[in-house]
Amino acid sequence: MNVITNNDNKCNLALLALKEVLDPEIGLNVVDLGLIYRIDFNEDNGNIHIIMTLTTQFCPMGESIRDNVQQTLEHLFKGCPVNVDVIFDPPWSMQMISEEGRKFLNR
Repeated sequence: MNVITNNDNKCNLALLALKEVLDPEIGLNVVDLGLIYRIDFNEDNGNIHIIMTLTTQFCPMGESIRDNVQQTLEHLFKGCPVNVDVIFDPPWSMQMISEEGRKFLNR
């Protein structure tokens, strides 16, 4: 799945950093799992808005994953508040995993 953004350069930096955020149960990062749907950068106030999902609504590590996404981007873009919304529509599916992620998972 492609990430929707309003700033390709900043989004690419963000996605590179988010490859360090793992789903601890699967061992794969949130980018290659296809959990990140949208990253928008508000140039007026510096805010960053993330829309993401989890592999399941009942993910026991969901809050931790969301917090790690937020903290990773706050560290990368110092002084820019990061708001992370977790949604479940569209629902996550195995087809959202990147080719690199499929290789990692031997799929």
